[in-house]
Amino acid sequence: MNILFVSLGCDKNLVDTEVMLGLLASRGHQMIDDETQADIIVVNTCCFIHDAKEESIQTILEMAEYKKEGRLKVLAVTGCLAERYRNEIVEEIPEVDVVLGTATYDKILEAIDEALTGRVVVEMEDIDALPVVNTERLVTTGGHFAYLKIAEGCDKHCTYCIIPKIRGNFRSVPMERLVKEAEYLAEQGVKELILVAQETTLYGMDIYGEKSLPRLLRELCKIPQLRWIRVLYCYPEEITEELIQVIKEEAKICNYLDLPIQHANDTILKRMGRRTSKQELIDIIGKLRQEMPDITLRTTLITGFPGETKEQHEELMEFVDQMEFDRLGVFTYSPEEDTPAAEMPDQIEESVKEDRQAELMELQQEIAFEKADAMIGRELLVMIEGKVADENAYVGRTYKDAPNVDGLIFVNTEEELMSGDFAKVKVSGALEYDLIGGIV
Repeated sequence: MNILFVSLGCDKNLVDTEVMLGLLASRGHQMIDDETQADIIVVNTCCFIHDAKEESIQTILEMAEYKKEGRLKVLAVTGCLAERYRNEIVEEIPEVDVVLGTATYDKILEAIDEALTGRVVVEMEDIDALPVVNTERLVTTGGHFAYLKIAEGCDKHCTYCIIPKIRGNFRSVPMERLVKEAEYLAEQGVKELILVAQETTLYGMDIYGEKSLPRLLRELCKIPQLRWIRVLYCYPEEITEELIQVIKEEAKICNYLDLPIQHANDTILKRMGRRTSKQELIDIIGKLRQEMPDITLRTTLITGFPGETKEQHEELMEFVDQMEFDRLGVFTYSPEEDTPAAEMPDQIEESVKEDRQAELMELQQEIAFEKADAMIGRELLVMIEGKVADENAYVGRTYKDAPNVDGLIFVNTEEELMSGDFAKVKVSGALEYDLIGGIV
């Protein structure tokens, strides 16, 4: 049968999508990208913030129209929105045939088979289950890079975040499973492996009794075909000396870290349920830069959190100005039902949140453009991502850029290059967030 998949939300969700695609392909189903020709449509949803929830609902409703037209046999909804709003989906969108929670994506085959007999299937495992799938994933990222999800869920319970309620407690994937999966991905041509989880830094605490990310990284570095290993979502308070040294010593590990810090004012950090103070953030950032002067640091902030004063916003602006993050994203605070922050007094008007977000992004833009200009003259290793149409130029990424969130480098050359190739490039110019260069 022809199956169309729509994967929404984060890269962790994308890994679940790829697992489901692998299961469906193993049964002989054809993957297509034309919804008008689909027999089965699966929407893997997100509901982390209000906008993501809206996008998920809108997508389901759009796909439900094809069910009304008659060709579509099964409409399945999986992922975070399915976990959180299973009853509402079944009651309010009668075209939906399958609803699978965050811990039941491994049941996709059985659920679709059952739905084809005319039954509505709602499958929810214990939210703290860890699905085990023996079929290989179908990588959708182009083949030269892939995400490796090393853990599920989260134990932090930040006051604004719904993730523990829809993804369960933190649980690590056993190391031997991860190494085996990474070896398989490398054999398929993957050259850059990107480690993801709600929080990567606590990997192994639940099953090995200690933070085991450094040990996992050393094991992954032994896989010969891998050229780059990148680590995302490292909570600053959990970064150990051992982790810093492994990143510093292992040539394959990109000197790049994603540190979600959310704010810099101590009162707001406390209200958010974060585990760091402003001074601790300054200390860890300083330590990382001292140990690895060429490290690229990415972070995310939330602006307009309940009770955030103008002065606290100014303090965050000053912090961003001083820290000069290489990459930075800003979300306006989104009140999520069933979270403590949604019930807090002094909720802030949307217009104020948006103004503060714009101010922060404007400041960061100046920093980013200066940093891009400072790269001119540098020689960097670049992974080629694809060719620029009708030009003798390619688009690629340096170690400083994670896919789909950071910048690109445009490489001028007469040479024939393929996606996944690595080239030494000298930076000759900067286009705002992106760079231009030529093969050395």
